[in-house]
Amino acid sequence: MTGYKVYLEKESYSKSTIKSYVNGVQFFLKWCKRNHTNPELIDYKTILKYIKHLQRKNNTKKTVKHQIGIVKNYFKYLLSENYRVDNPIENINIKGVKRIINYNLLEADELEDLYYSFDTENYQEEYHKYTSKRNKIIVGLMVYQGLNTTELIHLELEDLQLYKGKIYIKSGARSNSRTLELKSWQVIELLEYVKEFREEIKLKWNMESERLFIPNNARLGNTIQFILKKLKRTNHKVTNANQLRASVITNWLKQYNLRQVQVLAGHRYISSTERYLQDDLESLHEIVNNFHPIS
Repeated sequence: MTGYKVYLEKESYSKSTIKSYVNGVQFFLKWCKRNHTNPELIDYKTILKYIKHLQRKNNTKKTVKHQIGIVKNYFKYLLSENYRVDNPIENINIKGVKRIINYNLLEADELEDLYYSFDTENYQEEYHKYTSKRNKIIVGLMVYQGLNTTELIHLELEDLQLYKGKIYIKSGARSNSRTLELKSWQVIELLEYVKEFREEIKLKWNMESERLFIPNNARLGNTIQFILKKLKRTNHKVTNANQLRASVITNWLKQYNLRQVQVLAGHRYISSTERYLQDDLESLHEIVNNFHPIS
């Protein structure tokens, strides 16, 4: 179990999540022992018996789904250590678990309009011109790459691969790392920002930092809230950064397959990506029409 703990720590899981995952795996291992099998050899048919075992214990569907997610993660670890050559439950999904439904999403052209409509010129003070340039870059990363607030805060200079036209996003507590393509105009603006505007902002704040955006942490979170208020004036549908990210992911699903979008979004599990499938949105529209028909 020590090796699995080390694996979870390397994957940047929190202490509480590691404890939960280890407990879940220990429960699974005890079941395997009682049923004369082991996780390195167990097959799909036997895993179904484990799921039935969880269901017979009066667990909710959400709890069963969570426990199966833990076992999926454990198989991923076994694969990484070459103890297995496959994940027998990779495509298992517990039916009947309420999904998060995305609504009020923006189309790709609406997202792009937020970027191009973002004003960076009508400021009297030079410093405000610099920060507005920074803010427009942040908007670009939200509407083109689907970054959330935490990812924006943790970006560092070393994550930029401008000569390749790419940006690296580190793994988080619930996300995988990935390298994303930048638009050509984003590359140009980032080069200008790093060489000139960022230096001016650093002088203003009298600080040294490897973080891409200055100021950082709580202050940058406040800055992003200010940006969102400004975006809402451009398009009243804008609500928050999560909505913009959901819009980007949903639009990706119109262009790429599920696995490709999983990588782009940094989702650890394919089930996380499945929540954004258009079928769910169409189901929502049907529910809305049934209960609130247009008269």
